[in-house]
Amino acid sequence: MSHTIAILGGGNLGTALAKGLLASQQFELKDIILTDKRGHRINYLKEKGFNVSDNNAQAVRQAKIVVMSVKPQQFHDLAEEIKDYITDKQIIVSTITGITLREIENSIGKVPLFRVMPNTALSICESMTCIASKNCNAEQEKMITSMFDKMGKTLKISEDMMSAATVVGACGIAFALRFMRAMSQGGIEIGFNSEMSQLITAQTVKGAAMLIIETDNHPEREIDKVTTPQGITISGLNEMEHQGLSSAVIRGLVTSYDKLEKLAAKDNKL
Repeated sequence: MSHTIAILGGGNLGTALAKGLLASQQFELKDIILTDKRGHRINYLKEKGFNVSDNNAQAVRQAKIVVMSVKPQQFHDLAEEIKDYITDKQIIVSTITGITLREIENSIGKVPLFRVMPNTALSICESMTCIASKNCNAEQEKMITSMFDKMGKTLKISEDMMSAATVVGACGIAFALRFMRAMSQGGIEIGFNSEMSQLITAQTVKGAAMLIIETDNHPEREIDKVTTPQGITISGLNEMEHQGLSSAVIRGLVTSYDKLEKLAAKDNKL
């Protein structure tokens, strides 16, 4: 095997994974191969210095760890393309939304399987990655968990929680960024230029996240520290709640979750 890891799918998440593996110093460029069928994407990845191929089967034959990172509707074609080249000596990792471990096993055989749900912060080693597995031994579990641990934080979950993990952890990047955009726009409204407002917003949100990660405190405990009687913070918070901030976020999460569950149910009927 000339490559340690093959990432089948050179889209945003597959590329973020490749960048994270390099940034965490777990692999060198020579150890990673990315695949894609799109000419413009292949050119882009080559310009970034990656080993790239449009041949999934060849990439699989070369790799010890095979990561499937394509769109859900592309899974069955990919599985058909690679199934004859997968062996039980390899570890298969899937980041594909909505495709279960059972579906993967039925398509490519009984091999060590991991279903992971990271987010695009893999590229800077700050992802939240949830992991479920099948047909794996303790050594394989440790290897894959350690690999993603070096690119952020991991949490082992039961597979039936993977849809929820997708919405909170993966979609959640977009939800958090949309809040940041709104906060930054508000900063412009009250006097900062766009660059200054974005910097203040980003560092403030980073600080808020680190307070929770480092202390394990409930967010409301930290909120209480900056809300004084008749103060400006509580006035702003109450106005946001009057406008539906919390309920809008919760409804957005539930809407995404319900859509994912409906899509999964539809696929299971096919």
